Amino acid sequence: MRAPGVASVGAPACRRGRRAGAGYTLIELMIVLVVIAILAAVAIPAYQNQAFRARRGDGKDLLLRVALAEERHYTSFHRYADTLADLGFGSGDSERGYYTLSVATARSAQAYTLSATPQGVQADDACATLTLDHTGVKAESGTTGNGDCW
Repeated sequence: MRAPGVASVGAPACRRGRRAGAGYTLIELMIVLVVIAILAAVAIPAYQNQAFRARRGDGKDLLLRVALAEERHYTSFHRYADTLADLGFGSGDSERGYYTLSVATARSAQAYTLSATPQGVQADDACATLTLDHTGVKAESGTTGNGDCW
């Protein structure tokens, strides 16, 4: 009589100590790794592009808030402000710090151009610097390869 769990000498290999289907072969694991690598190669760049687009809202918001402040300043003083301090902005950085702003006014102070330059993790954005002028024209210095900049 045999002890329980002991296979006989002539039993097939799958019965000798290992149950059928109890594990994965190396080739199966390699196939899974290849599939994961392909998915990551597609998903990671798509995620990064979406993150750039989301952070771009920080720069757009800053430009529109400063443009509104410029227009309020113009209605009070009949000229546009030369500096952000004149508009009540202590710093040229956006709320989340992804953009820094600069103001350029014409000599007569009857026109302005606002420029939001990306910094930090946003510095590699394809749109590069976003601009807005006194007529409401929106532009970018880079390409629109990562979706519409505005």
